[in-house]
Amino acid sequence: MLQPARSDTLERPAPAAAAVASNGRDAAPAVLDVHDVTVAYHRKPVLWNVDLTIPEPRLVGIVGPNGAGKSTLIKAILGLVPMAGGRIRVYGKPFEKQRRLVGYVPQRESVDWDFPVSAFDAVLMGTYGELGWLRRPGRRQRQRAMECLEKVGISHLANRQIGQLSGGQQQRVFLARALAQQAQIYFMDEPMAGVDAATERVIFELLRELHTQGKTVLVVHHDLRTVPGYFDDVVLLNMRLVASGPVETTFTPENLRKTYGGRLSILEAAGEALQTRERSQ
Repeated sequence: MLQPARSDTLERPAPAAAAVASNGRDAAPAVLDVHDVTVAYHRKPVLWNVDLTIPEPRLVGIVGPNGAGKSTLIKAILGLVPMAGGRIRVYGKPFEKQRRLVGYVPQRESVDWDFPVSAFDAVLMGTYGELGWLRRPGRRQRQRAMECLEKVGISHLANRQIGQLSGGQQQRVFLARALAQQAQIYFMDEPMAGVDAATERVIFELLRELHTQGKTVLVVHHDLRTVPGYFDDVVLLNMRLVASGPVETTFTPENLRKTYGGRLSILEAAGEALQTRERSQ
């Protein structure tokens, strides 16, 4: 098992560009406060001294190259991987005390789809946090689970075993389960990776709906061309925080060059995306 090393014995990564300065929204209420977070395996850092504050309500894309620590950041916030140092607060308190306020959609590849459970039962699990150990889901919870399946367009598959669903349908099941939690802040780890166009539209519409309800959503995302159209804010990450803030001022060729190392195709994709957004406004 991978174990974190002591923060004073870590092998330091190469220096990275400093994060951009405050964007002037310090007065906004902090849904999430990540302070000086470091995660390492075998003394080799995956994340190094990450500081990040997210106000509400925001739609936030977490962007960076493969191996940048994007999924690790989410898992550290949720207590799924140990930290070598740092502090994380959700609505001002440790995650353990705010667990009921948090929804999580993991990468589809990390789920055991052979587990003998139906789509409906998987979604119903999202209500367990409000019930406690001795209570079973009642009519209200079951109705909510079905409504969430309807919201993502697969209520007709409620009784289907999750392993018999397509990749896009499986992703919709986990989105529905997160909705059933009725959380205030959602973490989604590449929910649009490998899904069909129809499912991607459903996911995007869901993100916007959550935003209009005053929720905060953080999404690990890989398609730079869609970042300006999908998100309010962007977090650029490559082991360290490179920059974070509104897409208009943060998702720039300069910051992307710092994040991705100046790959021409990356910069071209970002430029095209920004031009498309400007024309649509």
